[in-house]
Amino acid sequence: MKATIFTATLTFSLAYGQGSLEGWAPGGADDFRGPCPMMNTLANHGFLPHDGRNITRENAIHTLNTGLAFDTTLAGIMWDQAVFSNPKPNAIFFTLDNLNQHNVLGHDASLSRQDAFFGNNHVFNQTIFDATTALWGGTTLDANMLAMGKLARQVASKAFNPEYKFTSTTEAFSLGELAAPILMFGDHAAATVDRAMVEFFFENERLPSDLGWTKQTNGIDLEIVLKMSEIIGNAANLIAHTKPATHASSRRLGRGGMKIQMRDLYSGAFSVQG
Repeated sequence: MKATIFTATLTFSLAYGQGSLEGWAPGGADDFRGPCPMMNTLANHGFLPHDGRNITRENAIHTLNTGLAFDTTLAGIMWDQAVFSNPKPNAIFFTLDNLNQHNVLGHDASLSRQDAFFGNNHVFNQTIFDATTALWGGTTLDANMLAMGKLARQVASKAFNPEYKFTSTTEAFSLGELAAPILMFGDHAAATVDRAMVEFFFENERLPSDLGWTKQTNGIDLEIVLKMSEIIGNAANLIAHTKPATHASSRRLGRGGMKIQMRDLYSGAFSVQG
């Protein structure tokens, strides 16, 4: 009996501790992979089950904390969002294949995947990614560069995909996805990240330790995620901030011109539905 308990405990420990930077291998023919390069990467490194199956809450929290320094609260929130992809009632796990459902976590205008309307929406697409990176300049990426890549993908998707869908909920996911490279590989204070590391990560679904990356020393929590998402969101705003109107222009607007009240702006903002 003691031997059985010991064996079960050892098996549990190995299942949640086998991942490593060196032990990378891409998914095979019988392995599940999904639209999220981060989850695929963690499976390739063995932090998640390499076959992409049976991702439990405990497994996800351990993985995100051990592999990427996400704190346990944030990791739990991420698992809660992903487990809904499992169609079984009261599911206690999900697979990376579950995530391939369109408009669950995967969405149109991905930085590195084609829209579901055109076919496979979860395998990395170099052409799509090249369109994203075309708006990235220099060797260091900032919030503006990342935001411009996002907007370019949305414009292209809306222009050519007759079933394009991008809700306010999708927007929140999208901003978090754009914040992730900075959070994982970059400088939080400057909100910048090395371009080579980001491209290596997307194209190989592998952590860029060969390029000098090490796990963040400060844990990644919900507060920094929201802060970085806000920075990206502000950068993606296409409304240019200008100087206040001159006296003359104010008078022109007052004489039969269009008057905009702040309450109208607030009402418009809060009337947007997901």
